[in-house]
Amino acid sequence: MDSLQSKGPAHLILGSASPRRKALLEAMGFSFEVRTQDGEETYPSQLNHCYITDYLSKLKASHLKHFLKPESVLLTADTIVWQHGRVLGKPGDREEAIATLNQLSGAWHEVITSVCFTTMAAQQVRHEVTRVKFANLEPSMIATYLRLGHPLDKAGAYGIQEWIGLVGVEAIEGSYTNVVGLPTRLVYETLREMGKLPI
Repeated sequence: MDSLQSKGPAHLILGSASPRRKALLEAMGFSFEVRTQDGEETYPSQLNHCYITDYLSKLKASHLKHFLKPESVLLTADTIVWQHGRVLGKPGDREEAIATLNQLSGAWHEVITSVCFTTMAAQQVRHEVTRVKFANLEPSMIATYLRLGHPLDKAGAYGIQEWIGLVGVEAIEGSYTNVVGLPTRLVYETLREMGKLPI
């Protein structure tokens, strides 16, 4: 039997301040509580691709394990945008956001999210990779998005659910909700396997 399986009422803890992850879990009909705690979120320089998000999702869990109860499962996640062998993180300012969006323009990139499921007995990490292609983004489109959207708080300087995603995304291969910030199908299936569906 999987050591993560248990019987009894499911108690889900979302270890994230992300309003997008919270909204997705609510849309799934899940009951959960939100717990956050500041902690260092750096990773070894030799890591790349999904190994980065796997590492960071586990690191986030390590800061919150003291909230666990016997019936609990702690869900922590990390998302990165990956292109040409490097991470495109949250832009530091408007100019960096413009540069990032110009780099994404007319090209494919990957959005990688790792989700860590932690109980008092065990831990497992699963990840999802989605490929996204932007159409050619004209300077006026980027300027409009900077005015209408919130690129500075998002990896890769964009939210697919915002204006730039609605008008600029040309193709997507894989989970849409993964690009929003949480691969909901993966989360549902894993919690069901664990006997921890909080519905």
